[in-house]
Amino acid sequence: MAECVECGAEVSLHDNLEVGEIIDCTTCGAELEVIDVEPPELDKAPELEEDWGE
Repeated sequence: MAECVECGAEVSLHDNLEVGEIIDCTTCGAELEVIDVEPPELDKAPELEEDWGE
């Protein structure tokens, strides 16, 4: 388990978690990025910006 940085709810994590993986908070819907696995730590996932074909 880890804590959502947006709403503070507990987020359940699966066993083979990897750094960089994106997890959705089931309470508030925030997209969270796994930044560490031991212990599990989450942060707000970066917003994807449009590159408009560049």
